[in-house]
Formats: sequence, structure tokens, C-alpha cells
Amino acid sequence: MIALLIGAGLALAFAMIGTPLFIRFLVKQGYGQIIREDGPTSHQIKRGTPTMGGTVVVGSVVASYFITHLIVWLLNPNSAGPTASGLLMIFLMVGMGLVGFLDDFLKITKQHNTGLNAKSKLAGQAIVGIAFAIMALGFPNELGRTPASTFISFARDIPSLNLAFAGAGLGVVLFVVWSNLIIAAATNGVNLTDGLDGLATGAAILVFGAYTLIGMWQSSQACGGGKLPAETVCYEVRDPLDLSLLAAIMFAALIGFLWWNTSPAKIFMGDTGSLAIGGAMAGFAILSRTELLLAIIGGLFVLITFSVIIQVGFFKLSKGKRVFLMAPLQHHFELKGWKEVTVVVRFWILAGLMVAVGLGAFYAEWIVRL
Repeated sequence: MIALLIGAGLALAFAMIGTPLFIRFLVKQGYGQIIREDGPTSHQIKRGTPTMGGTVVVGSVVASYFITHLIVWLLNPNSAGPTASGLLMIFLMVGMGLVGFLDDFLKITKQHNTGLNAKSKLAGQAIVGIAFAIMALGFPNELGRTPASTFISFARDIPSLNLAFAGAGLGVVLFVVWSNLIIAAATNGVNLTDGLDGLATGAAILVFGAYTLIGMWQSSQACGGGKLPAETVCYEVRDPLDLSLLAAIMFAALIGFLWWNTSPAKIFMGDTGSLAIGGAMAGFAILSRTELLLAIIGGLFVLITFSVIIQVGFFKLSKGKRVFLMAPLQHHFELKGWKEVTVVVRFWILAGLMVAVGLGAFYAEWIVRL
């Protein structure tokens, strides 16, 4: 618990102090956001607002994670230190953040709202995602547990849904495909949600708060401790407490960033932030064995993503007709006359309700097994 408090405190301080310093640097360099011409006209006043704010979030998380482990080691030289799961999470978050950073940087330098082309962006995400998935099936601990498994999971691995049903080799291939689908869905979901001041940041805070609790619970109910009434209720997650630490650090870093990102935003997270945050969400789902549960906990991101799919699909099938005034969904309500802050707060409420339902489902699964 003390490690969580130290990590969260450091991340909050780094983000709160680092963000305005980064804003000054970006303003001095003239690195401002390019606004879509086809977006809501009210957004044109945001043109030139500093972007790539996700750089501060990623930097705060990485620094806080390693400094926290150093402090804990100084207090207790017998502490475990960074774990395989924690380092894999850092790799996935930083890797996705770098792809987003390249995209943001090209947008700024070209002064156009297109950065990396679609193929280059997908290739970058695929390289990071494939490397993460392959490594996640390695690094067994003393109990033989690896950070990830070839089972599809909800609140834990589902025994009847093993991707290695036809052999270990095929299982690895299918797991790489499955994990990259989760990563792509999460990163695109956060990217689509990041359209209003503070919307994606606030919703992500709630998701990482949920994973902080899930990691703590899985740690207290870990298999092999001999304290549980039945082995059917324990969790075979490799490093749940370290995952909880990282989730708490993400939670706190985003709170610090939200101070400056809330309406009227002094800085945007950019693709640097949205891809890094989405990658982290996917990583938590895969490594905590809650892959399908993420669709509930991150329900707001799913809802917004589906609004785009519905809009594009219906537009093509109907030859020009639309379901929403504009997609993603948050812009539909803007054009309906809702103020930006009203949309953001109401969507935060929806995100909170979905997180509550997800946590309830997670706990209900444990109760049923008990």
C-alpha cells in the first residue's frame, strides 16, 4: 500500500508541475494543435493550443514507477523490484506513445491535421503490439506463471476458451492476433474519445482507478497463498500488486494532467497521449486476465467507437444518409446544442456508471465462484 501512495504522489506532482513547463516549451516552439476543418465550428478557437501533452503523462508514469521501486528498495532491500508485468506495461505504453508522438510531430511540422499515413501508423502499432504479445507469454516466475496466457479471459482465464486448442505454436499466433485486436480497439477508442477538453482524460482516470482496485484485490486473493477457502476463487495473475501500482500511477498522472487539460484546455494530449493511454488500458486487460471485462469498464470508449462504425456504415449503405449529426458521438450532442462542458461531464457520468458495472461484474464473478 505504501508503494501505491508513493507512486501516485510522485506521478501527481510530476504531472502537475511538468505540464505547465511543457506548455511553455511548446508555446515557445510554436507547436500548436491543428483543428479539423470538418469538425464543429466552435472548435476553431482551439487552433494553436499546445498539443503532445501525453508526453508529460508518459514521462511522469515512467519516472514515478522506477523512482517508487528505488524508494521501496531503499526502505526494504529485500523488496522484489520492477516485475516482468510492470516492464511489459511500460514497454507497451511508451511504444504506443512513440507512434503517437511521431504522428503529432508530423502534424505540427506540416501544419496539417494528417500526420503519419494510415499504413505507417498501423505498422508502428503492430510492431509494438506483436513484440509485447510475444514477450508477454514468456518470463515465467517461480510458480510457472507468465504475464499473459493463451486463454481468453473475462474476470479470469476462461478454461474453455484456449487459443492453443490446436497446439502451442498456433496458440501463440492466435494470441498475438487477439492481443493486437484488443490493443487496436483500446487505442482507437481513446483516440476517438479525445475530441473535447478533458473528456478522454477524465474517462481514463476512472478506468485506471478501477484497475488499481482490481490489482489490489487480485493480489490479496492470489493463488498459492494457502489463505483462500477454495482454489476456484483465487487469481493466477503473475504480478497483480505491481500492476496495481502502475494503475495508481496512471490514475494520478492523469489527474495532474487534467488540471491543465480541462475546459478551456491549456494543452491537448494528442495522439501521443491517446495511443499511450489506450495501449496501457489494453495492457492491463491482457496482463490482469480481464480482456472481455475491459469492454464494460471502458464502456464509454466502446460506445463512442461504435458511434463512428454505425455512422460510417450507414452512410455507405444508405448512400449519403447519417444516423448522427456528426461522429464521434460527443460531437453529435455538441451540434444538438449542448455546451462542451455539459457533454464532457455527462459523458464522465456515463463512464463512471460503466466502471461501476464492470467492477460489480468482477466482484460478482468472485462471489459466484465462492
